[in-house]
Amino acid sequence: MGYIEDLRAIIGNKRIILNGCIVFIINPKGQILMQQRKYPLGKWGLPGGLMELGESTEETARREIFEETSLHLGKLSLFGVYSGKKYLCTAQNGDEFYVVTTVYTTSEYTGEVRINDDESLKFEWIDVHSLPENIARTHEDIINDYLR
Repeated sequence: MGYIEDLRAIIGNKRIILNGCIVFIINPKGQILMQQRKYPLGKWGLPGGLMELGESTEETARREIFEETSLHLGKLSLFGVYSGKKYLCTAQNGDEFYVVTTVYTTSEYTGEVRINDDESLKFEWIDVHSLPENIARTHEDIINDYLR
């Protein structure tokens, strides 16, 4: 079991704060890699995930991206940190958490994108001017800030 599962075994589904990371991965055409997720079903967002004990935010970003996409990331640049009341999430099992999301950007990556976990329906390189409509609520502000 991982850190979050161990913690949930102790506290149940009470509200907690969890740290996560997502990455704007930008290809040579200026497109960003987006993930269509299984949860929330069909929602689009940026690849990433939650921190495990002892990880730095960069380590979390690199691990999660590799686990989800099979990509190895090069240099990461800090884009921002997002938190607050509007980042309350409820998992399918009823677990509630506020997510503090550290966001990075990179155009340095190696490997071929492929679904490498059970969280993704598909990945697509998407032009920033033709984003899908069904974007996960917690990613909307982040993507809008990127577009500015």
